[in-house]
Amino acid sequence: MTSGIGLVRTGDWKVGLAVYIGLGRQQAIGGISARTRVKRRVYLDHAATTPVLPEARAAIVAAMEQWANPSSPHAEGRAARRSLEASRRIVAEALDWPHDVIFTSGASEAVAIAAGRAKLPGRLVGATEHDIVPYAMGSGEPDLPVTGDGLLDMVALEQALASGPALVAVQHVNNETGVTQPISEIAELVTGAGSLLLADCAQSAGKLPLPSADFIAVSAHKFGGPPGIGALLVRDPATLEPSGGQERGYRRGTQDAPAAAGMAAALACGAFRNAMPRLTELRNRLDEGVRSVGGAVIAQDSPRIPNIGAVALPGSASASLLVQFDLAGLAVSAGAACSSGTMKESRVLLAMGVDPAIASSAIRVSFGPHTSVDDVDAFLAVFRDIAERRQAA
Repeated sequence: MTSGIGLVRTGDWKVGLAVYIGLGRQQAIGGISARTRVKRRVYLDHAATTPVLPEARAAIVAAMEQWANPSSPHAEGRAARRSLEASRRIVAEALDWPHDVIFTSGASEAVAIAAGRAKLPGRLVGATEHDIVPYAMGSGEPDLPVTGDGLLDMVALEQALASGPALVAVQHVNNETGVTQPISEIAELVTGAGSLLLADCAQSAGKLPLPSADFIAVSAHKFGGPPGIGALLVRDPATLEPSGGQERGYRRGTQDAPAAAGMAAALACGAFRNAMPRLTELRNRLDEGVRSVGGAVIAQDSPRIPNIGAVALPGSASASLLVQFDLAGLAVSAGAACSSGTMKESRVLLAMGVDPAIASSAIRVSFGPHTSVDDVDAFLAVFRDIAERRQAA
């Protein structure tokens, strides 16, 4: 093994990290060409968490003036309640949702509420759902396979729905690949079978029009709001078993009115939604640049959201790529999930039947409303450098 972290050829992220720590940053970075190191950090992991927008920060500070408990009956509590309800109305209007909005701590809790309390006996889970979904739904193996393009197998869905009424969980936009499901067609099948649809819209809310669904999970930190706040959108509260407590009896715990105000402001300013046409151009630029040096674009022919791209450099492990990009000054993430210190193969890519050589080298690049051409070009310069050094090795 050489002293350059960029030359580590292993699927074990701990080895790469050990080299980085053991040699020290200055020595380890020797494997990265000086010409490709960026002068400032470039953040391309917005699908994980995007920075809090200035509008959201201002709204949070203003709402903190109403610091009392929104459930308290005194004047201070009533003021906090007015702030909370104003935020609820703004969220509903910004998402074009005419039904109930239940504030939660994020999309994971929203999914858990719907999964645990929807008034139907069955539960159906897609093969490429976020990890919280099969866990919350109490599912083992996925019920609904996807085709090679990452889209739900509609024939399999019809067959599964024939077994009886069920809550069907489908992710609107996949968090690893950006693949966008034909949610209107799915909703039509689910509704026609007397079932209910839970749409995980953590990656699409504030960016794309929301689907027609019975339950929708959203998370503020994916569209420029603060972390720790989200919502479950509910078409008909009668389909959900109440638990008592706050949020009209559907969630217990003191409501966070300042965070709700930040979430509402982030949605109302439309930063992501307005940036989508420009981000489409950036993602096309990313795809073309990756392919030009022998890289692969995952699900390149599938419908995808503009701000997420999954790319790969066959022969280079995902973990090694992450370290090299970080050392070069760019933040990206792996297509594989990291659990208990071990890089696992991505369930999403396995379900899609992606070539193992590509799946094992997959990384995710995701844009925010202020991502620039220079940011994408900085990524491509490092990607090209890694590819060229690999070819020369």
